[in-house]
Amino acid sequence: MLVSPLLPDPPDIQSPAPAVPPASLEAFLGGISTRAFRFAEAGLRSREDALDAVQDAMIKMLTYADKPAAEWTPLFWSILRRRMIDLQRRGRFRLRWMVPASERSEESLIDWADPHAGPADTHDQREGYARLVEALRGLPARQREAFTLRVLEELDVAQTARAMGCSEGSVKTHLSRARDALQKQLEEFR
Repeated sequence: MLVSPLLPDPPDIQSPAPAVPPASLEAFLGGISTRAFRFAEAGLRSREDALDAVQDAMIKMLTYADKPAAEWTPLFWSILRRRMIDLQRRGRFRLRWMVPASERSEESLIDWADPHAGPADTHDQREGYARLVEALRGLPARQREAFTLRVLEELDVAQTARAMGCSEGSVKTHLSRARDALQKQLEEFR
């Protein structure tokens, strides 16, 4: 986990992934759905596209139900990542050029705050998470993926490399660069 006072984590991101694999694919998909949506939304910058990507990845996972449960996590992230790339490629070729930039609006951020926190804590968590999401969006795609999978999803280097389709050394390089860039970006908010 990243040890930086500059990156406040909402309570539901701090909970580590279960050490014991889920009993069924349905339980696995139910447990990963929220994190997968956050990952897709940060990468695609569109709530609707993120929902589509996660749904498509979950449907694709059904074809791999016979795989051992230990392989589901990197396999799912790899499928989701490829689906996000497909959506980004298609988006470039659509009729976006016809819509003026001033009319394109960013979806409002989802409230990830802890409902049991006090008003000041809730506000600080929202602000901190909004800054983190904005900083993540400013990273190159591979750095954002490495950071999200290694730090927020707590996958090991080998699982992250399989999900990203690259070597373990590349994962370490992307993660190091992401941490440096996030540190610099988040220091500006102080």
